[in-house]
Amino acid sequence: MHDTGGCVYTGLEKDYSIEDLAAFHGHLGPYIVLGYRMGKYVRRYFCNDPFKMSAVVYCAGKPPQSCLADGVQIGSGCTLGKRNIEIVVSDEIRCEFKSDGKKLVMRLKSIKFPPRDDHHYNELIEDLAADMYRMDDTELFTVSSN
Repeated sequence: MHDTGGCVYTGLEKDYSIEDLAAFHGHLGPYIVLGYRMGKYVRRYFCNDPFKMSAVVYCAGKPPQSCLADGVQIGSGCTLGKRNIEIVVSDEIRCEFKSDGKKLVMRLKSIKFPPRDDHHYNELIEDLAADMYRMDDTELFTVSSN
């Protein structure tokens, strides 16, 4: 655990609602939800101290895929300000977390996005994101460690 040095506002945990994610990000989309869920998983099963962990988000490097990084920040506690998260441009979408010489790799499972030409696309994307918020982790991503 991180040495709080007597600080009261260190090590706090919070479950963020769909509304919280949308308020932080500006809207609700699948990638912020995925990143948030990945971050929560990492805190629960890998490392609960965001000062002892780092994250690398591999994606296209631009929205909507880069929105994954916003979710990872809010879920894991790895943040731009602490300089323990980065985005690496890649054809594969995955997140790697490191702590104490260990690494956890998370890869997204296949997501069926609505067609962009559907005139209800924005509503369908929001519905997809809300559904993903409620799905089991095993439906969203795979996890491997070394």
